[in-house]
Amino acid sequence: MTLGYDADFLQTTVDLPHAATAAKVLDYTHFTVLLNTSRRFAELTAVNLDGGQLRDVGREDTWRLDPRVASALQAGEELYRNNDLDRGHLVRRRDPVWGPPADAAKANIETFFYTNAAPQVDTFNQSKALWLGLEDYVLNHADQYDARLSVFTGPVLDPKDPPYRGFAIPLLFWKVVAWQGADGLASTGYILDQSPLLGELEQERQTALRAAEGATPPLGPYRTFQVPVADVQDLTGLGLEQLVAVDRFVPAPGARAGEPRWQLLVRPEQIVLLPGEA
Repeated sequence: MTLGYDADFLQTTVDLPHAATAAKVLDYTHFTVLLNTSRRFAELTAVNLDGGQLRDVGREDTWRLDPRVASALQAGEELYRNNDLDRGHLVRRRDPVWGPPADAAKANIETFFYTNAAPQVDTFNQSKALWLGLEDYVLNHADQYDARLSVFTGPVLDPKDPPYRGFAIPLLFWKVVAWQGADGLASTGYILDQSPLLGELEQERQTALRAAEGATPPLGPYRTFQVPVADVQDLTGLGLEQLVAVDRFVPAPGARAGEPRWQLLVRPEQIVLLPGEA
């Protein structure tokens, strides 16, 4: 059994990116969480996915606090009770579920620690389905090609995130996938945006109104983008330099200097590049 993220899992060593702030390092079966204890959410998760050894293990849906961390430093049931927020897996449940049966079963259970969750609006629409489809796409490619992937995921912890029940709710989530291609290490990056489609002043007004009522912040429709890994690094402050250098994504031409070069994904065929493609 491998406890925690393995930097040597791919043919090229890919070090665990360093966090932007002091973080609690928590190792689980085949994955690691860097917990930002001031925000009480993971700043980064890193999982090794072995497509040649994946196993089907039943979902168990019992969320729990990690006993290695004081409960006051984790976002637990008090955040998710009696509202429309999902406990969104950061390390997807099925990604670390591989290897010998006992290891796969243990990894499955450990994805249900609250340290691996972040609040996401529970509305299922086309864009959210595409974010989930992206996760399926990554997993299915690993399975089809018996590929090894390292997947890094987390929320963007912005100081301006809207308040709710003593927490600040992240509006952006990111994912970076790394693999060993025919010509060496490669990566791609993605952003999920659940911010409301409102002007800044109106967003602030609605956030304040809902906070006064004890209601969840205004959250908008999920939109999924493929983005330069450099943009993920800029948004998060994480040490992603190694993955920035091998990014396969070529932004659409015509973006002006200083503008985000993000490709809105509206159908799975737009997702590029992973093993077996290009």
